[in-house]
Amino acid sequence: MKIVNTDQAEQWNTGDDAAHWVNHQDRYDRMNAPFADMILDAAALRPGADVLDVGCGCGTTTLAAARLIAPGQAVGLDLSGPMLARARAAAAAFGLGNAEFLQGDAQVHPMEPGRFGTVLSRFGVMFFADPVAAFANIRSAAQPAGHLVFVCWQPLAANQWLLVPRAAMAEHVPPAGGPGPGDGPGMFALADPGRIRQVLARAGWQDVKVTAEQRSVLVGGGGSLDEAVEFLRTSSIGRTALNGAGPGTAARALASLRAALAPHTDDEGVHLTAAVWLVQATAP
Repeated sequence: MKIVNTDQAEQWNTGDDAAHWVNHQDRYDRMNAPFADMILDAAALRPGADVLDVGCGCGTTTLAAARLIAPGQAVGLDLSGPMLARARAAAAAFGLGNAEFLQGDAQVHPMEPGRFGTVLSRFGVMFFADPVAAFANIRSAAQPAGHLVFVCWQPLAANQWLLVPRAAMAEHVPPAGGPGPGDGPGMFALADPGRIRQVLARAGWQDVKVTAEQRSVLVGGGGSLDEAVEFLRTSSIGRTALNGAGPGTAARALASLRAALAPHTDDEGVHLTAAVWLVQATAP
């Protein structure tokens, strides 16, 4: 297996982020359910098609696609061994023999030319070290007139689900830094729609369409206010903000976080808005 995106490979194989996703997969899936539905609706999958899911993680969108396209095959591609192990276990548990999971780097993974009618990704395409190379390689696997559908985050300022926790904890700890558009692999690497269009055009995709979408999400996948606080505390948001903070400072920051989330809480959980770009393109 050839890997050129080595920093991301290390992060998603040995880092805390992958472990948090695996340990809290159900919560992440419930939180991100509006966006899985969004890409699957836009893709309009039909039985018999073959689908590639890029950055598939624990495989939720791959498995959803597999159900829709049987007897076609859904292939999930990701760098993370721990997340793919979870995906393979889920496929076996659900008896989805038409779901396959491959560990590889989308920039250089050997793709079967012209195989897939649709390429999907739910927040999996913002982590490429060389996005033009990755999207070009992915395009090589698409059939002529094949469909690319993915969601990626709009800028931080548009995402209440990030702003509210960060602002609350920043009353007590230094505000967590974060990559901005164009600053390399990360959540906001494709936050600039102009960059999305430029990258995809250079990679050979056509008819690029970028649509602004906003949804309410259940922070931490729902449940009590305390469960949402604990989810954020142990996620990259909380770990980054509280890194180096003493016990007293951390306790005060979490108390502020709880107070900030409380007005957005009902019997279902904590509701905050999330803003994404729904991106669609066509292979030549």
